[in-house]
Amino acid sequence: MSTPDADGMLAEQLLRLTRRLHRSQKQQLESVDIAITPAQSRLLRTVAHFEEPPRMADLADRLEVVPRAVTSLVDGLEAGGRVRRVPDPTNRRVTRIELTDTGRATLRALRDARRAAAEDVLAPLTAEQREVLAGLLSSLVDSPGPRC
Repeated sequence: MSTPDADGMLAEQLLRLTRRLHRSQKQQLESVDIAITPAQSRLLRTVAHFEEPPRMADLADRLEVVPRAVTSLVDGLEAGGRVRRVPDPTNRRVTRIELTDTGRATLRALRDARRAAAEDVLAPLTAEQREVLAGLLSSLVDSPGPRC
Protein backbone atom coordinates (compact mmCIF):
# COMPACT_ATOMS: atom_id res chain seq x y z
CA MET A 1 0.00 0.00 0.00
CA SER A 2 1.36 3.41 -0.88
CA THR A 3 1.76 6.24 1.55
CA PRO A 4 1.04 9.92 0.98
CA ASP A 5 4.79 10.63 1.21
CA ALA A 6 5.62 7.95 -1.36
CA ASP A 7 2.85 9.16 -3.68
CA GLY A 8 4.10 12.73 -3.32
CA MET A 9 7.65 11.66 -4.19
CA LEU A 10 6.38 9.70 -7.18
CA ALA A 11 4.34 12.69 -8.37
CA GLU A 12 7.43 14.88 -8.10
CA GLN A 13 9.51 12.38 -10.07
CA LEU A 14 6.87 12.19 -12.79
CA LEU A 15 6.82 15.99 -13.04
CA ARG A 16 10.62 16.13 -13.23
CA LEU A 17 10.62 13.46 -15.93
CA THR A 18 7.98 15.36 -17.91
CA ARG A 19 10.03 18.56 -17.69
CA ARG A 20 13.12 16.67 -18.83
CA LEU A 21 11.24 15.26 -21.82
CA HIS A 22 9.96 18.73 -22.74
CA ARG A 23 13.45 20.25 -22.48
CA SER A 24 14.93 17.51 -24.64
CA GLN A 25 12.15 17.85 -27.22
CA LYS A 26 12.63 21.63 -27.30
CA GLN A 27 16.36 21.18 -27.92
CA GLN A 28 15.63 18.71 -30.73
CA LEU A 29 13.24 21.21 -32.36
CA GLU A 30 15.72 24.07 -31.97
CA SER A 31 18.36 21.99 -33.73
CA VAL A 32 16.13 21.87 -36.82
CA ASP A 33 15.11 25.53 -36.41
CA ILE A 34 11.46 24.97 -35.49
CA ALA A 35 9.97 27.42 -32.99
CA ILE A 36 6.57 26.35 -31.72
CA THR A 37 4.96 26.60 -28.30
CA PRO A 38 3.63 23.51 -26.52
CA ALA A 39 0.08 24.87 -26.89
CA GLN A 40 0.54 25.42 -30.64
CA SER A 41 1.99 21.93 -30.93
CA ARG A 42 -1.06 20.47 -29.18
CA LEU A 43 -3.42 22.40 -31.45
CA LEU A 44 -1.56 21.26 -34.55
CA ARG A 45 -1.78 17.62 -33.43
CA THR A 46 -5.47 18.08 -32.67
CA VAL A 47 -6.22 19.52 -36.12
CA ALA A 48 -4.45 16.53 -37.68
CA HIS A 49 -6.69 14.06 -35.82
CA PHE A 50 -9.91 15.31 -37.42
CA GLU A 51 -11.20 13.56 -40.56
CA GLU A 52 -12.03 16.92 -42.15
CA PRO A 53 -10.84 20.43 -41.27
CA PRO A 54 -12.42 21.25 -37.89
CA ARG A 55 -14.31 24.37 -36.88
CA MET A 56 -12.80 26.61 -34.21
CA ALA A 57 -15.56 25.47 -31.83
CA ASP A 58 -14.62 21.81 -32.47
CA LEU A 59 -11.03 22.60 -31.52
CA ALA A 60 -12.05 24.49 -28.38
CA ASP A 61 -14.22 21.55 -27.30
CA ARG A 62 -11.54 18.96 -27.98
CA LEU A 63 -8.84 21.00 -26.22
CA GLU A 64 -11.20 21.97 -23.39
CA VAL A 65 -10.35 25.67 -23.70
CA VAL A 66 -12.33 28.81 -24.41
CA PRO A 67 -12.78 29.68 -28.10
CA ARG A 68 -10.67 32.86 -27.71
CA ALA A 69 -7.67 30.71 -26.76
CA VAL A 70 -8.06 28.73 -29.98
CA THR A 71 -8.28 31.93 -32.01
CA SER A 72 -4.96 33.13 -30.59
CA LEU A 73 -3.28 29.78 -31.25
CA VAL A 74 -4.63 29.61 -34.80
CA ASP A 75 -3.44 33.18 -35.41
CA GLY A 76 0.11 32.17 -34.44
CA LEU A 77 0.07 28.97 -36.47
CA GLU A 78 -1.41 30.76 -39.47
CA ALA A 79 1.28 33.46 -39.26
CA GLY A 80 3.87 30.67 -39.41
CA GLY A 81 2.15 29.11 -42.43
CA ARG A 82 1.26 25.91 -40.54
CA VAL A 83 -2.54 26.19 -40.83
CA ARG A 84 -4.98 28.20 -42.88
CA ARG A 85 -8.55 29.27 -42.39
CA VAL A 86 -10.90 28.00 -45.08
CA PRO A 87 -14.62 28.62 -45.59
CA ASP A 88 -17.01 25.79 -44.80
CA PRO A 89 -18.42 24.53 -48.11
CA THR A 90 -21.95 24.21 -46.70
CA ASN A 91 -22.15 27.25 -44.40
CA ARG A 92 -20.33 30.40 -45.38
CA ARG A 93 -20.58 31.76 -41.82
CA VAL A 94 -18.34 28.93 -40.56
CA THR A 95 -14.57 28.87 -40.84
CA ARG A 96 -12.60 25.66 -40.75
CA ILE A 97 -8.92 25.16 -39.96
CA GLU A 98 -6.77 22.99 -42.19
CA LEU A 99 -3.14 21.95 -42.11
CA THR A 100 -0.76 23.26 -44.73
CA ASP A 101 2.24 21.39 -46.10
CA THR A 102 4.37 23.36 -43.63
CA GLY A 103 2.04 22.23 -40.83
CA ARG A 104 2.40 18.58 -41.87
CA ALA A 105 6.19 18.97 -41.99
CA THR A 106 6.11 20.52 -38.52
CA LEU A 107 4.09 17.55 -37.24
CA ARG A 108 6.73 15.17 -38.63
CA ALA A 109 9.46 17.21 -36.92
CA LEU A 110 7.49 17.14 -33.67
CA ARG A 111 7.14 13.34 -33.85
CA ASP A 112 10.85 12.98 -34.56
CA ALA A 113 11.73 15.32 -31.68
CA ARG A 114 9.46 13.39 -29.28
CA ARG A 115 11.08 10.11 -30.33
CA ALA A 116 14.59 11.51 -29.92
CA ALA A 117 13.68 12.99 -26.52
CA ALA A 118 12.28 9.64 -25.38
CA GLU A 119 15.41 7.85 -26.57
CA ASP A 120 17.52 10.35 -24.64
CA VAL A 121 15.52 9.94 -21.43
CA LEU A 122 15.22 6.15 -21.70
CA ALA A 123 18.88 5.55 -22.64
CA PRO A 124 19.89 4.36 -19.15
CA LEU A 125 17.22 1.62 -19.15
CA THR A 126 17.69 -1.90 -20.42
CA ALA A 127 15.23 -3.37 -22.93
CA GLU A 128 13.59 -5.33 -20.09
CA GLN A 129 13.24 -2.21 -17.95
CA ARG A 130 11.67 -0.37 -20.88
CA GLU A 131 9.11 -3.16 -21.30
CA VAL A 132 8.21 -3.00 -17.61
CA LEU A 133 7.93 0.80 -17.76
CA ALA A 134 5.77 0.60 -20.89
CA GLY A 135 3.43 -1.83 -19.13
CA LEU A 136 3.17 0.35 -16.04
CA LEU A 137 2.53 3.49 -18.08
CA SER A 138 -0.11 1.68 -20.14
CA SER A 139 -1.87 0.64 -16.94
CA LEU A 140 -1.97 4.26 -15.79
CA VAL A 141 -3.00 5.73 -19.14
CA ASP A 142 -5.70 3.11 -19.75
CA SER A 143 -7.19 3.24 -16.24
CA PRO A 144 -10.61 4.84 -15.82
CA GLY A 145 -10.72 8.35 -14.46
CA PRO A 146 -10.21 11.91 -15.60
CA ARG A 147 -8.30 12.27 -18.85
CA CYS A 148 -6.00 15.14 -19.73
